[in-house]
Amino acid sequence: MRVLERLDELYAIGGGPGANRPHGSAAEDEAHRLVAAWLEDADLSVEVDVHGNLFGHAPGSGPVWVGSHVDSVPRGGRFDGTLGVVAAIEAVERVGAGSVVVFRGEEVGCIGSRALVAAGDRLPDAFLELHVEQGPVLAERDAALGVVTGIVGYARGELVLEGQAGHAGTTPMAGREDALVAAASEIQRVRDAALGIAGAVATIGKVEVEPGGANVIPSRVWMSLDVRAPDVERLDALVREIGFEPGYRVEPAQFAGSAPQALRDAIEARCLSLVELASGAGHDAGILAGAGVDAAMLFVRSLNGGVSHSPDELSSDDDVALAVDVLADALAATTR
Repeated sequence: MRVLERLDELYAIGGGPGANRPHGSAAEDEAHRLVAAWLEDADLSVEVDVHGNLFGHAPGSGPVWVGSHVDSVPRGGRFDGTLGVVAAIEAVERVGAGSVVVFRGEEVGCIGSRALVAAGDRLPDAFLELHVEQGPVLAERDAALGVVTGIVGYARGELVLEGQAGHAGTTPMAGREDALVAAASEIQRVRDAALGIAGAVATIGKVEVEPGGANVIPSRVWMSLDVRAPDVERLDALVREIGFEPGYRVEPAQFAGSAPQALRDAIEARCLSLVELASGAGHDAGILAGAGVDAAMLFVRSLNGGVSHSPDELSSDDDVALAVDVLADALAATTR
């Protein structure tokens, strides 16, 4: 199947193990050039906007977009983002309507879609995005596909703990001001704050210790912080409970228009069980929905326990083929 062959070609860019196409890298640029060539092969009109987002327009296409991204996290998965792009090309070519879009920098805060929304002068009437689930829900329910009801909001910032450096061998344990010990308590406090709010999560993913010597008591610890919740009220509560100032924040998004209904109709027309679920990860579709676009997302079942952002990411060939068919059906209905 051409979709699978193209996934392999994109996966090879940047070298392994896993997908290595971070935003702003030569590998992301190479992936965009490869996709642009596929768009031309599909007789789509190729365009790159001022933000670096790539478009492929069908002749006489209306204001309906379908797509995703090709940047990746370090050592990422084969399907994340790229499946939505190659499936979009198949769907637009099959239907003969709509526009493929490949956003820049989704993995680092949806840079391309946020820039486009901020400019505000060019938005579609509807947007469809196919993505791997990045979780185990569909596999647990024995469902190949799921329609996304909404995307959690998230806020990112930092926590800094100060202490006092000292010699690791000559400074008594009593009375030490060890910033890393203080950070350990803070990490537990962040975890407990998220556990106390239904549906909320909080993650400290990066820790930097100064001065960083094996025989020096840490004097300063910097930690990244990522918090998420299904609605504004719970996100506000989590930020307050932890007590930090977000560097940036994306509000929760709901998918409730005709575009998600088109996905539901396409699934039910094939006599498949309809599973609806929320996304705990941010996506470009959420950015567009927040700007008032009739956006929708289709998840395809993840295997291997739903692992994602990892070389172990896996979806079956049959599920992928089915997802492309449903995406094309929904695009046809949306562009009528």
